[in-house]
Amino acid sequence: MTRILSFAFIFVTAVIVAYFMYFRPEKDLPVYQPSELNPALVDPSAMRAEDHRILDFELINHLGDTVTLADVQGQILVVDFFFTRCATICPLMTKNLQRVHDRLDPSAPVQILSHSVTPAADSVSVLRAYADKHGANSDLWWFLTGPKSEIYSLARKSYFSCLDEGDGGFQDFVHTENMVLVDDQGRLRGFYDGTDQKAMSHLFNDLAFLLEKKSEKN
Repeated sequence: MTRILSFAFIFVTAVIVAYFMYFRPEKDLPVYQPSELNPALVDPSAMRAEDHRILDFELINHLGDTVTLADVQGQILVVDFFFTRCATICPLMTKNLQRVHDRLDPSAPVQILSHSVTPAADSVSVLRAYADKHGANSDLWWFLTGPKSEIYSLARKSYFSCLDEGDGGFQDFVHTENMVLVDDQGRLRGFYDGTDQKAMSHLFNDLAFLLEKKSEKN
């Protein structure tokens, strides 16, 4: 009897191992299209896009360099919107991004893009001091400034990260805790609450997954 139970245990264990090795569905991340998102996040002009990719941009990073989409082509992006004088959600978001940054290999094909929503106040020198304060390696993390209308358009028409509507004018103001994960093809792969540590752990795990898939392709 003991021998039969032992055999049964070994058989069941082998079946479970085989399932996890060969039959369990492989993990994947969704590719988000505008029509699949909360309509309040999507600018009406982008709602009908069938194969959404992030839009081109021309902004200035904290090093004073003009950067465009071409400068991050083929990289995995983590995107947020903040401002240096924020005393509410932004310090927590930046701290959480710093944790992600600190866990990454400096040579990883990743760029964190933190867009200032008060670009008139967040000059290159202000952003450089903010980057230094948080130990940001520019190979991994850029703090961006530029025309307010362009930054706000990116938030609403490219990354779909904020709920409120606006035209990027003087009285318009974006304030969002949403962070966006973009793959190396410019596709939206995840949205996360940048103030929540559990959500940020999820972001890092998804980022690591995309890095692994990219490594396999190369």
